[in-house]
Amino acid sequence: MELRHLRYFCAVAERKGFSHAARHLYVSQSAISEQIGDLESEIGVTLLDRSQRQVRLTRHGEIFLAEARRILASADRAVEMAQRSMRDEVGRLAIGFFAWGTGAFFPQIIREFRRRYPGVQLSLHEMHAAEQSEALVERKIDIGFTRPLEPPFDLTLRSEPLYRDPIVAALPREHPLVPGPIPLDSLAGEDFVLCNRETSPTLFDTIISICRRAGFSPRIAHTASRWSAVLTLVEAGEGVGLVPAGLWSLMSSQVVSCRIRPNTAHLGVVMAWSPENETGMQRAFLRLVREMKPTIKQLLRQRHTLYCDEDAIG
Repeated sequence: MELRHLRYFCAVAERKGFSHAARHLYVSQSAISEQIGDLESEIGVTLLDRSQRQVRLTRHGEIFLAEARRILASADRAVEMAQRSMRDEVGRLAIGFFAWGTGAFFPQIIREFRRRYPGVQLSLHEMHAAEQSEALVERKIDIGFTRPLEPPFDLTLRSEPLYRDPIVAALPREHPLVPGPIPLDSLAGEDFVLCNRETSPTLFDTIISICRRAGFSPRIAHTASRWSAVLTLVEAGEGVGLVPAGLWSLMSSQVVSCRIRPNTAHLGVVMAWSPENETGMQRAFLRLVREMKPTIKQLLRQRHTLYCDEDAIG
């Protein structure tokens, strides 16, 4: 049985005759009659009552017609989906992100992608940077908004810089050094609250390094696994923090972010993907983000004055 058998049968049933069906399908009447005869012989069931001037469905033919219509509709749908997939209009895409580092622009990218590609099923996964690299390799996500790739992932994955997140001081509002800018060595006598190294190894190592360049080793009073906890401890007066400027959205009114001098410390934010797993949908998303880079820079400047330095934006 082939799809043309079903199309011929449906045309005859719906137009109640071979001649009308032949004109509709641009096929000879004898060809349609022969094909439907072959169909009835193959399935062993009489589908059409030809005893009257007007062709009618048998009881078995009525049941077969309903199923044939479903099959043809499914086939047409399959063709449509394949063609839309070729045009990058359908598919599935899994995106990894860390909210506090992408909150200024990520929602706008997702909204615009959904507007352009309503047939694509997006799944969004909040993950730490280290988790995203592994998820990309394991094909759990297709694209990650993450920190610059570190060995060994930098050898197997590709990435593209979006911007650089300045490192700033997070201080209780009543701290005497507010509002800054703050010479980094002026914090030498302070207790520090840091995000632990297991959660953010790159940032932890960067903070230790810039403090040493400023002539001191930070006195770490507390570490926490989440940035919200770091900021809570700063607000409680348990110490000062050195944090990415992107955390401004998590800060309460009692915590102030201040520039530090020298202002040489940044953490990059990149868009990463696996070249081995590229798909049309993935390429469409990458194109959109590249197109929106000027918008990303503008949003960062609008949301936080700490991004006003041109060298902080990649």
